[in-house]
Amino acid sequence: MTSTDLRTRIVSSPLYNPDLAPASAQQRHWGTYNFAALWVSMSVNILTYMLAASLIQGGMNWKEAVATIFLGNVIVLVPMLLNSHPGAKYGIPFPVLARASFGVLGANVAAVLRALVACGWFGIQAWIGGEAISSLLATLVPGWKNVEHGAAICFLIFWLINVAVVVKGIEYIRILQGISAPVLLGVGLLLLGWAYVRAGGFGPMLSVPSKFHTFPEFLKFLIPALNGTVGFWATVSLNIPDFTRFARNQREQIIGQALALPTTMTLYAFVGIVVTSATVVIYGTAIWDPVQLLSRFHSPVAVVISLVAILLATLNVNIGANVVSPANDFSNLWPRKISFRTGGVITCFMGIALMPWKLLADYKTFILGWLGGYAAFLGPVAGIMICDYFVIRRRELKVEDLYLRDGIYEYASGFNWRAVIALALGAGMALAGLKIPSVHFLYDYSWFVGFLVSFVAYYAAMRQGQESLSAEGAV
Repeated sequence: MTSTDLRTRIVSSPLYNPDLAPASAQQRHWGTYNFAALWVSMSVNILTYMLAASLIQGGMNWKEAVATIFLGNVIVLVPMLLNSHPGAKYGIPFPVLARASFGVLGANVAAVLRALVACGWFGIQAWIGGEAISSLLATLVPGWKNVEHGAAICFLIFWLINVAVVVKGIEYIRILQGISAPVLLGVGLLLLGWAYVRAGGFGPMLSVPSKFHTFPEFLKFLIPALNGTVGFWATVSLNIPDFTRFARNQREQIIGQALALPTTMTLYAFVGIVVTSATVVIYGTAIWDPVQLLSRFHSPVAVVISLVAILLATLNVNIGANVVSPANDFSNLWPRKISFRTGGVITCFMGIALMPWKLLADYKTFILGWLGGYAAFLGPVAGIMICDYFVIRRRELKVEDLYLRDGIYEYASGFNWRAVIALALGAGMALAGLKIPSVHFLYDYSWFVGFLVSFVAYYAAMRQGQESLSAEGAV
């Protein structure tokens, strides 16, 4: 078969569409700056602030919280860079890469798991945007506070704005992409300055002690907090090939990410940590939601400017971080019928179905329920993909076969059941801690447990399969 015939066959395959195709040489122009800027824009967001603030509300002092955030992001940087490699080498997005380990159809299992988590994050960001609109209206029209279901109404308004942007096309907010991080950084600095003045300086702000009196007490909260911090970016550590497929080379994407992810997350988290510590001094309780905190400001001008800034930045972050990946993942379900845009609309509706208002009910639901829960599924997917690419295939993929139904990644009717079983074992082991009190630590370490169990199980199953094929060949 000539290369032209193969190209024609791939393009006509039901597994192909232009959005899932390998990046062309012309598209691969992202350098160190682009990857650093990507992480600055994604890390400087309201949820980073809230993650850090939730650690203070959970009982940590500022030093413990900063160390937890930094350590968690250094840990998640490892699978992030490992999964970045095939994207940069072959120019393929996450759902296509998953076909190598899960099979050309089985990859939908991994893609849908990742997509559902992104839908949840989309809903959470939309709820935060709705909160900002509600607080803005209450500032401009005080009677709005008495409107029944006002928060839900504002959530739907902001949700519809997101849907409109997705339908019209991502290019409609490109002008916002360059200003979202600076805008939120400005809001963070405003909160920091306010807290400094109201609390009486950094001394009182940083004097709030840890609520943990013994190391075992601290460890009991640290483990799920660290797991949640890793889980915060466990989503992007899977679909990072969606971005690194545009890298000029491996070196630049590695340096850009390694420099920006841990540092930016820690620095912006520090703002959330310090301001939340200050609210303990000012109000006697930790307020972890910056929108709620801003609503307490006495200056209407400061409130309006800050909330409008949060709205614009949240819209941009939501589209960039929580629509791109699931849109590709849903497109992978039926490439010929589901376009990137259709996948984006599906994401918007799923964001409502996952009820974000419940996920943000309190810090325990956010860290222990949401972050820890989905980490139990995404850790195993990461373990399987990394094992397959680096250990089983030794970084060599046959890209053409990733788009064909009868290629080497067909396995059993499109599914690699070894990967599916390894995923079930890893997730099942991590979730066992929810049902069996004596092994609750398995759930506290859900991402780590799932990753390790699935990595080992997949390796053992694939090696056994290779040995069986070798024995059959010898006969």
